[in-house]
Amino acid sequence: MARGKVQMKRIENPVHRQVTFCKRRAGLLKKAKELSILCDADIGVFIFSAHGKLYELATKGTMQGLVERYLKSTRGAQAEPIVETTQPADAKEEVNMLKQEIEILQKGLRYMFGGGAGSMTLDELHVLEKHLELWIYHIRSTKMDIMFQEINMLRNKEGILKAANKYLQDKMEENSVIANFGPVTTHIEYPLTIPNDMFQF
Repeated sequence: MARGKVQMKRIENPVHRQVTFCKRRAGLLKKAKELSILCDADIGVFIFSAHGKLYELATKGTMQGLVERYLKSTRGAQAEPIVETTQPADAKEEVNMLKQEIEILQKGLRYMFGGGAGSMTLDELHVLEKHLELWIYHIRSTKMDIMFQEINMLRNKEGILKAANKYLQDKMEENSVIANFGPVTTHIEYPLTIPNDMFQF
């Protein structure tokens, strides 16, 4: 059944509005992640709910790093074009961001498994939450792929078993047709007659 066209206006029912927000937010974040993986793009998404809760996604590095890059690129566009000598600085900046991200993730793992001393800052917890959401999306998509493969394998087995079942049913029908003709009798009592002249020498 085809789904009706959704009217682009505010959903009045608060329950429906919250459900739609959750579904579409998850879809938007998933699409952003897929775009980043497929096209090797750096993507940052900010989402503020109606209650003011912040949801964010930075596919590479941190959101702070993406905002700084954005501000730098917009200032550079207004000023003068960037010369080629700034490329090594960008590479160093990216390396530093990745190192910082790795440190936060390691700290988060220690924190989750109870081996870390102290507590994490709010920014570090946001980065850890973002990565956990990405990992959950990846795990769920991998799980769905495995389930689809298993379903296809079961369907193939079902087809093979149906074909074998039909073959056996055809064989049984053939045997039942032969059995309906009745048994062939071979012990009819006829007198054995041998000509006498066969034994004359």
